[in-house]
Amino acid sequence: MSARSGRSRIRQGGTWARVLLALAVAAGVVALAGCSSKPGYCGDRTNLENSVKGLTSLNLSSGVSGLKSQVTTIQSDATALVSSAKSDFPSQTSAITSSVDALKTSVAGLSSSPSAAQIATVTKDAASVVSSVKTFTDATSSQCS
Repeated sequence: MSARSGRSRIRQGGTWARVLLALAVAAGVVALAGCSSKPGYCGDRTNLENSVKGLTSLNLSSGVSGLKSQVTTIQSDATALVSSAKSDFPSQTSAITSSVDALKTSVAGLSSSPSAAQIATVTKDAASVVSSVKTFTDATSSQCS
């Protein structure tokens, strides 16, 4: 093997390294472009929508503790959404915070055998959460679709 063929292989190895590096950079740019096409709150919005939908999957065997657990999840997802979208959608995120706080308060006051009045209050507060999340979803539909 001559010194010249050895240098040629080294140059080929260097060329392949540059090609691989260029491909990696291109893939990174594409990945970043995909991430930046939607605001960060879009994922938080989806999480909150899913946790609110989780209320409908509760059954009698879930009981009050299951409801309290689901409301805790909703509150956590709402807090994340409000943090990420507050500056862009202050009135909508404020409505979400208020409605979720009201639901959390009404659910926290439930006894193991809630009265009809307590159930009516929780139902009203849950509907308010659904409404505020829908208002936010409508306001962000063009950014998150």
